Amino acid sequence: MRARLSGERFDVAIIGGGINGVAIARECARAGKRTLLVEQNDFASGTTSRSTRIIHGGLRYLEHGELGLVRESLKERERMLADYPHLVRPLRFVLAIPKASRHNALAIRTGLLLYRKLAGARCLPALAQFDAHLDRPDLATFDYDDAQCEFPERLVAEWLGEAIAAGAVVRNHCTALGLTKNDGRVTGLVIHDTLTGTEARVEAAHVINATGPWADMVCAQSGVETKEKLLGGIRGSHIVLPRFPGAPGSAVYSEAPDGRPVFLIPWNDQLLVGTTEVPDSADPARAEPSPEEVGYLLDSVNHLYPAANIGAGDILYAFAGVRPLPYSPTAKPAAITRRHRIHDHSDDGARGLYSVIGGKLTTAAALAREVARKLGAHVPEPQTALIAPAPADGIEVTLRQWARQISAVAHIPEHSARAVAEWHGRRAMCVARMAGTDDALRHPLCPHSSHIVAEAVEVARYECAVTLGDILLRRVPVALSGCWSKQCTRAAAQRIGWALGWDQLRIGREAELFDAERAAFLKKPSGLSRPQRAA
Repeated sequence: MRARLSGERFDVAIIGGGINGVAIARECARAGKRTLLVEQNDFASGTTSRSTRIIHGGLRYLEHGELGLVRESLKERERMLADYPHLVRPLRFVLAIPKASRHNALAIRTGLLLYRKLAGARCLPALAQFDAHLDRPDLATFDYDDAQCEFPERLVAEWLGEAIAAGAVVRNHCTALGLTKNDGRVTGLVIHDTLTGTEARVEAAHVINATGPWADMVCAQSGVETKEKLLGGIRGSHIVLPRFPGAPGSAVYSEAPDGRPVFLIPWNDQLLVGTTEVPDSADPARAEPSPEEVGYLLDSVNHLYPAANIGAGDILYAFAGVRPLPYSPTAKPAAITRRHRIHDHSDDGARGLYSVIGGKLTTAAALAREVARKLGAHVPEPQTALIAPAPADGIEVTLRQWARQISAVAHIPEHSARAVAEWHGRRAMCVARMAGTDDALRHPLCPHSSHIVAEAVEVARYECAVTLGDILLRRVPVALSGCWSKQCTRAAAQRIGWALGWDQLRIGREAELFDAERAAFLKKPSGLSRPQRAA
């Protein structure tokens, strides 16, 4: 049971449990502030889980002169590689630009030189993989280093655990109904717990609106009027393909036929292709790829790999999210800054309320430090040493060692032990010890997965996972596999339900709700058209 919150007083209340909100909660709690974090659905269930999943400096930001943003992003990339090496891994990019592009080879070489210089000339331990399919007379190819977080949902879960350990009170499936105000100052929140059906009023000296693309809606429902919209939502869509013969082994950054950037990234034993930039002012919860966007991304893949002849039937699924970019009535989406901004609502008659605008996976921790400082917290810069990273096989050696230890303790095969190590990091041995006590906890979550039931129990106990969707789509996101089926859902629900003490009625209900949630998130495209532009 969750403790009642009604009448509780906090130094800071944060609305929104994506990567920015969780990072802010962690930073404020570490600074000694009594912190509350509420999320209407589940942590990392919004824009965070619908991104391109890269941790990058922002090579294309150089084109718009945003050197400060690139420098900050590269510094944060280095910190994440050092602090979370099991989740954030080096990734080599092949930059394949049509020779007819407006970006000539000299400009690209200059940009890459500047990018490496801003990174401090550090070379990430990623191994280049020559792609003969891109060795064509119509393409100029280069390479550079960045990083990938295959599962930002897991990064958010780790930060959530750190926030809780520092004293933060966190609630998922808990909606902020509105702000309470007195004499032009925010005094707290009214919240509704959708799990218990209870409503509570909490007091807070400061409220942070970190709801991403929902930020304007939160202000409107609380009667906070701004001079203009804070956000201009830009939809980004992706398709996920099986790894076809000749698929790239490294990430590819190229230009679509219309000149806009496109990424092809090895991900989760599949190929992630994105992204689009389409203005979207509708409810972000209902964002989904349009047939035009899906066709546009297919055309981009076939332009680079014509022999693959990829069609709509090859798509495993597609998904979309809405980027919470600053509102700009005239700028093209690609030209809108990706630098975050923190809006103080004092001039809007709501002192103590701040809205987070923009931001990205890479700079979430830096944004959180900035917010905490605005609230008067003393937050020093992190002490992670920015030095040359370990040899290319450094984390691989560590993971192999962990896997052997986990395998011995949990009595599971090494491939399962490695899967546990990669997703749970420092807590992997806790999962192993639990699995070692009961054969049922060592069972795979579904017949096609290396991940085990003990992981589901761990995240339910310590990472606020409540529903089957919380577990299988975010904390132990095995259901992001393209082969997932309703049979997998039934098997996983039975095994997890047994371990968590659910009765058959709840197991059936959880399975039904999970299938609906997954289908709403991961779309199988239909009604496909094949245009040349997605906007």
